Amino acid sequence: MVAAFYPLQWAAASVGGDHVQVTSLTASGAEPHDLELSPQQVAAVTIAPLVLYIKGFQPSVDDAVAQNPGGALDAGVEVQGLDVASESISPGAPAAARDPHIWLDPRNMATIIDAIAGRLSALDPANAKTYAANALATKDKLNSLDREWASGTATCASRDLVVSHDAFGYLAKRYGFTQIGISGLSPDAEPSPAKLAEVTDFVRAHDVATIYYETLVDPKVAQTIATETGTTTAVLDPLEGLAAGSTQDYISVMRSDLATIRQGQGCS
Repeated sequence: MVAAFYPLQWAAASVGGDHVQVTSLTASGAEPHDLELSPQQVAAVTIAPLVLYIKGFQPSVDDAVAQNPGGALDAGVEVQGLDVASESISPGAPAAARDPHIWLDPRNMATIIDAIAGRLSALDPANAKTYAANALATKDKLNSLDREWASGTATCASRDLVVSHDAFGYLAKRYGFTQIGISGLSPDAEPSPAKLAEVTDFVRAHDVATIYYETLVDPKVAQTIATETGTTTAVLDPLEGLAAGSTQDYISVMRSDLATIRQGQGCS
């Protein structure tokens, strides 16, 4: 089985257990937005019985999947999508692409888990009961995680999340925050001077205390705004991939993010 990047790899391994071997197309420590597949990876995608991906997130994966449509499972197909423009602080902002970062809402991950269990059961009926049991156990963990986030963020003093790029829209919507992204959907996009000024003005006007940057992206833009406004910075992981050598997983990173949010947003 092939997964496009870490969250889908984690979901597939959680459901498949010992009955599956999951290969991620995105290496540990690599930023997945700009993934370019090697010829060997393209070949692996075209012959895999199951390829997990999110349509529109990684163009090179979309291209490879087109050669194996029967084996592909778009993990976002059953998830209600968000338009990044709906989270913009600019009333007249142009329409943006659909936000692909669906995995940062644990309920969406539960939907993905069900989809994977269904597809694995169809491919391997002999182990369908095991896949169903694994899916149920994983969803129990995700439900507990969701409750932790809901209770842990209920009393935050600030509901404004200023982040290095627009990766946290689903999380923000689920737990009652407003996302203000500096760099839009792509973490590598260079924000315009006007955008930097807009975010800087927002931080000052709304008494934002913390600006969040990411593990796999250069933090210099977030740090520049923080310096100009006298705010602090903190790492908020969008879980697009694990750092090389990391021993964490989806659940533990999400819990670390919760602790970060509680401190940065003044949650009692």
